[in-house]
Parts: sequence; C-alpha cells; structure tokens
Amino acid sequence: MNIQYLKYAIEVEKNKSISKAAKNLYMGQPNLSRAIKELEDSLGIIIFERNSKGITVTPHGEEFLQYAKRILSQIDELEEIYKTGKTDKQQFSACVPRAGYIAYAFGELAKSIETDTPAEIFYKETNSMRAINNILRGEYNLAIIRYQEAFEKYFESMFKEKNLVSKTITEFSYVLAMSVNNPLAKKEVITPEDLSDYIEIAHADPYVPSLPIIDVKKAEMSEFVDKRIYVFERASQYMLLEQVPNTFMWVSPMPDEMLANNNLVERECGHMKKKYKDVLIHRENYKLTDIDKKFISLVLKAKEGM
Repeated sequence: MNIQYLKYAIEVEKNKSISKAAKNLYMGQPNLSRAIKELEDSLGIIIFERNSKGITVTPHGEEFLQYAKRILSQIDELEEIYKTGKTDKQQFSACVPRAGYIAYAFGELAKSIETDTPAEIFYKETNSMRAINNILRGEYNLAIIRYQEAFEKYFESMFKEKNLVSKTITEFSYVLAMSVNNPLAKKEVITPEDLSDYIEIAHADPYVPSLPIIDVKKAEMSEFVDKRIYVFERASQYMLLEQVPNTFMWVSPMPDEMLANNNLVERECGHMKKKYKDVLIHRENYKLTDIDKKFISLVLKAKEGM
C-alpha cells in the first residue's frame, strides 16, 4: 500500500472536498481523484461517497481512516525517535483483567520508572477478548487474560491459531470482597443463601467467547442474587464496597495490603467451586523487554502475597 495515499485520504476527509484537498496538496484534482479511486479499489471498499455537496465518509471509510491516522502517527513517532536519537525511551503496554494483585504489581512497576528518561506506559483493564484483539492489532505488547477453566480448550485453540505465546500466571477460585463493616464480614464461611439480601458489584462487560450474554450471566453470575450494580472502573467498585456496607464483589484473591488500604476483607463462599486461570500472552515474534520481564516478575510476586 502506498503510504502517500493514506495522507491523501486523510486530507480529503479533513477538507470534506477533493478540490480543496488537491489544492492543499499542491496537485491536480484529477490526479487526487485517481489516487483515491486506486486506494479504494486496492482495499475493496468505498471510502468516500461523492455527491453534489461534496463528499461524505462511509462507515468502512471511517474505520479505514482511523487505522490510517494511527499508522501515520506511528511513522511520525518512529522518524522523530531516530532523527533525534531518542531510542532509550521507557516503553510498556499491557491489557489486564480487573484484578487487585495485578494492579498492585503495576503500582510497584510504576515506582521503578526512571524520572530522568522519557517514558510511555500504557495499562488497560478490560475483558479477555478485547485484550486478545489489542494484542493481535499490535496496539499492546502484553496481556493477561482471565477465563473459566471450562473454556480452556477454546482459548488454547485460539492461541495456537493466532500465533500467541501463553503462560499460566495463576489458578484460583473467586472469593468475596466486602467492607469490614459488612455484616457478612463476621462470618468465616458464607453460603449462597446468605447473599440474597445483599447487592453484588459486578463488572459491566463480562465476555465469554461464543456465548450470548444471557448464557454468560448464567455461567458467571450467582442465581441467588437479584440485585446488581454494574461498574466498569475498578476504583469505583472498591469505593462502593467501602461506602455501601451491604455490597459485595466476586474477586480473585487480593494482597493483604490492598485489602487494608480499602477497608475490605475477603471471605470464602461454600458453593464457589469454579476454577479460573490468569494467563500471560504476547505475539510469537515479540521479544520481551526488561520492563516487561520486571512486570511479570512483580505479578508473580504479588500472586504469592494473595
């Protein structure tokens, strides 16, 4: 694909006119129209719809232009790095589940960032399928994904098909996190029936491959609870647990320090027998950096403190 054509398409979108874009690009309108047509033909999509008022971007065009802008931005960044000799930037990117022990490890990693060296650190909490897609698109370098052991064959098959390297970080069963002031906190072992009068704080985007959302809820959520607050952001989840004593949340085991900082306790529930896995993945051709290795080491250390 001709990189120059990407610039042409972005300029046309910016001006909403091929004639204005051609003027800004110091080229003839027929030549620009021809270039856009060649680009569309090579992709097999229509990027711009032509009409009497000018041009409009098609849905396929919007998606293409997002990728085009990202590619050109990365090219500009690459040129800037090597033109200025700034090749020692600290870089790290990871997609992870909303897990206390992983967040704790990331906090420890952040403490080690050198303040006299440029750094770009990306840390995204999301569900497993979004994390995998972010790795496949090259937007992130590392991911830790979480799945129920019942779906292990599906994920292992996907890793093989997509050329992803995988390594199990930990296996666990969920426990209940709740405020120290929650009445259930006085019980060492909780039964499913005990939860019926309480409010569950739940992730807003659970995702299990190949299952409709109604079946996901059956697979992942308790039948004994009919009151739920769905929240995307983990800090808000912890705030609700602390401020609303009659709430609880299913979590992977958390480090004691994190529990204490949020005035929370963990309790086991007798019926929770499902096993889950947290698995590290990255692209097969990706070489782990020193920062990557340090993060993985800190995650494993935090796991031991759960």
